[in-house]
Amino acid sequence: MSRTAAPTTSAPSKKPKPRDPVASGERDAAVNRSASHNYFFLDKVEAGLVLRGTEVKSIREGKANLKDAYGIVKAGEAYLLNAHIGAYSHSGYASHEATRTRKLLLHSEELRKLFGKVQVKGLTLIPTRLYFRHGRVKCELAIAKGKQTWDKRETERKREADRESQAAVAASKRRG
Repeated sequence: MSRTAAPTTSAPSKKPKPRDPVASGERDAAVNRSASHNYFFLDKVEAGLVLRGTEVKSIREGKANLKDAYGIVKAGEAYLLNAHIGAYSHSGYASHEATRTRKLLLHSEELRKLFGKVQVKGLTLIPTRLYFRHGRVKCELAIAKGKQTWDKRETERKREADRESQAAVAASKRRG
């Protein structure tokens, strides 16, 4: 007697799990939205950060906040102060301090330029965003000048006028 072969079922193909958009660099890990409201940006620089392992994992989880953070250049090195990186959810006893001072990694030429610009009265270093590039956390720093109250109102008026003009153009396209 010949036996018939049992029908074989192919194993369902596993789809690759989509990569986290923050970790892949498609989306920023943290953005300082209030910085553009409070400061004029004159120049921007990209810097690396010296972080601990739990800090990197915490940034991937989206627990970073740059709202009150600022940078300083001191003794030939740059530092990031008051940047809040929350505790990693799966860390045990070896967690990190949330608002510790973190060293910024810059080339010596960039450090000299920053030091010269920050010495000018009224200019400061403000972190605008944290993001991943090739698996490393990067911080975008802006050399900024503080806005006065009337500057903020003027910026808001311009923004409002731009919105109204774009709405008018969109409305005319819908009609015609």
